[in-house]
This record gives sequence, structure tokens and C-alpha cells, in this order.
Amino acid sequence: MRGTRGVSRALNSRTKKVTQAVCAMGVLTAALLTVSTTPAAASGTYSGLAYVYGAGAWQGDWSNEGVVDVDTNRTSNATCLWQKVLWADGYLSSTADIDGDFGTQTKTATANWQSRYGLGADGSAGKNTWTKAGTWLYYVSGSEQSGQTLTLGYNGAVRDFTMTRDANGNYQFWDGDGVKRTAGYNYRTCS
Repeated sequence: MRGTRGVSRALNSRTKKVTQAVCAMGVLTAALLTVSTTPAAASGTYSGLAYVYGAGAWQGDWSNEGVVDVDTNRTSNATCLWQKVLWADGYLSSTADIDGDFGTQTKTATANWQSRYGLGADGSAGKNTWTKAGTWLYYVSGSEQSGQTLTLGYNGAVRDFTMTRDANGNYQFWDGDGVKRTAGYNYRTCS
């Protein structure tokens, strides 16, 4: 006949194994959620909007933008706007390089741009990179009021360009072919 101490020991052993298994599942679930979340969403700083967006005072508009790089939003109009910044600062040589495809050339140009401004030169345009670029925006005309259009410029090291923030707060710019585009993350119409 087994004593109560033996039964208690067996139950404690099983309880410990179940607890360890539950803990392991929790760690695995957290790891999977972290891996499957995009960098912008994982940081908790991305606005989650489909467009490069601003509201109210234009200063700081680009401080919560999503990631554009070789893995995230690689082909998009937001990438095209980022390439326009690189072109204005002399890191892309021609308007033909403004095609909305974040390839090797754009990654290298982005890393060089980041090095120039003391950022981590990973070649990925995320929150810190967009925020830094936003410090060179300047007012041209229009109103910051909701429902109004605002025209802003980008003060590049080599050349400037203008863009608008439409009545919905979405940024629009002229691509390499001179066509006005809305800077969206989920599609690419610039070429």
C-alpha cells in the first residue's frame, strides 16, 4: 500500500511538469507573435495608417511613419516618397531612381543617408529615419486646419521638392515622371 507521501510526491511531480509545459507554451507563443509582427507594429510607434500622414501642425508629421525597406513595404508609394528624399539629398542620382521599389541601391543610399545623420545605418527607413527626414520639411502655403490642403517643401542637401498634405491628412508628391502620387504603404503606382 502506497502512503500519502508517495501520492503527494507523484501529484507534485505531475503538477510541476504541467506548469513547465504551460510556461514553455507561453514563451513560444510570445516568440511567435514577436516574429510574425512587422517591425513598425512591433515597435508600438507606427500609426498603422495606410498612408504617410499628418494632422494639425505639420512639424512632427513624419515621426510615426511605418517601415520601408527590402522586406517591408518594399514596393509602395511610401517607398517612392522615401526615394524622393534620398534624391533631394543627393543619395540617388536621377529621377529614374524614384521607382517605388526598395532594392539594393535604395538600401545602400538609405544606409549612407543614415550614417550622415548619426543614425543606425541599417538601410531600413523606419521611425527614427522618417523622423530625422521630417526635420527638413518646411511650410510653403495652405492651412494646417483639418479638411484643408497644406503645401510643404523638403529642404534637401542638393535640391528641394514640394508635396502636399491633402484634406484627409495624406501626403502627396510628384514622382520621378512628374505625376502626383499619394504616399501609400499598400500599393505602388509610381514608376
